[in-house]
Amino acid sequence: MTFATLTARRLWLTPFLLAATLLSGCGYNDFQRLDEQVKSAWSEVVNQYQRRADLIPNIVATVKGEANFEQETLTKVIEARARATSIQATPELINNPEAFGKFQAAQGELSGALSRLLVTVEQYPNLKANQGFQDLRVQLEGTENRITVARGRYVKAVQDYNVLARSFPTNLTAMIFSYSVKPNFTVENEAAIAAPPTVNFDKPAGSK
Repeated sequence: MTFATLTARRLWLTPFLLAATLLSGCGYNDFQRLDEQVKSAWSEVVNQYQRRADLIPNIVATVKGEANFEQETLTKVIEARARATSIQATPELINNPEAFGKFQAAQGELSGALSRLLVTVEQYPNLKANQGFQDLRVQLEGTENRITVARGRYVKAVQDYNVLARSFPTNLTAMIFSYSVKPNFTVENEAAIAAPPTVNFDKPAGSK
């Protein structure tokens, strides 16, 4: 290969090498890495929510076997599950604040309905003593814990990504490549939705 050929090749490569250096220095590679972390964390959140949704039909079937169980409480769980599972938790959803908000609201509503169901079960000794129901309850509690852990990891991943998108000079890279900040879980709002009601099982004075 002649000197002239080598020189021409170097000149041809120079703009690409310069562009790669500039992109690396402005956080382009960091955006790719953190975006993959967000997607991975999101997949785990979806998996755990799906695990919970899969448990609910068995829980409902077991509770239905209890005579005179409060149908309104059971119906709310069924309806909340239907709304939560009707939202397609695609990777694109995590870049759409409106869709993400609807997903979170639906999952929060389901959390609240399940909490109320478990509170109501306390009124039914037969259900409390039902080993099948207790096994399902343990599985549900374990799944809720996994959801909490998965959500926590997702929150951290999104925070790291959003800090990069907002900070100088990487915010310039974000503007050039349209890397918008990602929506995140609002833990306080969902906690309020999921809080179980105060239930008093004592009979009112004068009742029989």
